[in-house]
Amino acid sequence: MRHVLRGMLAGAAGTSALNIVTYLDMTLRARPASQTPEQSVDRLAGKLHVTLGDEQAAANRRAGLGPLLGYATGLGAAALYAVVASERPRWATAVGALTAAAMIGSNMPLTLLKVTDPRTWSATDWASDVIPLLAYG
Repeated sequence: MRHVLRGMLAGAAGTSALNIVTYLDMTLRARPASQTPEQSVDRLAGKLHVTLGDEQAAANRRAGLGPLLGYATGLGAAALYAVVASERPRWATAVGALTAAAMIGSNMPLTLLKVTDPRTWSATDWASDVIPLLAYG
């Protein structure tokens, strides 16, 4: 249990780092926020046959639930890593493994829900995804 708690704390720190890098990127390039978290909530609610309320309530819930899915991914990936890692690995190994876990944990659901298709991403799209995930790792 102690490993899971430490992993979740590390995941919270990593998710904060990811958000900081993402917001800096948005500021520097004047790019809009991604709509994929909200689209994921919408698709997931549809698959689970859950209503999010009337138009305004649904928009507000999507805006709140989208980032929460990101935090759940960040905390979950690091908690899982803490359980799986039998001993403390080298720094570069841990960064690579955590980055990969977060990338899979965030992009696989988006792909399965057909919110995005990484096969169609440009180099800029990949950089916008990988760089914040490296900060997370």
